Amino acid sequence: MRATRLISFSIMPDFLREVERVAKEENRTKSELIREALRRYLEDREWEKLTRYARLKAMETGIRTEEDIQRVVDESRSEPAHA
Repeated sequence: MRATRLISFSIMPDFLREVERVAKEENRTKSELIREALRRYLEDREWEKLTRYARLKAMETGIRTEEDIQRVVDESRSEPAHA
């Protein structure tokens, strides 16, 4: 069984020419280039989710500056460890 699956999608001709140009410049296949673009998109999407979560938690804990972060870390470190 193949390790990859074949899909098809529509792309505007000008955009396809750009993809072909970049693939040629980088000595890669169009498939490699598009797979890399999709990987990066998915990684960026996860990073954005994490960033939104961090902003929410920062607002909840009153973190607005780097000094606030240090304060929270120091407070956490000074709490007794749970057994």
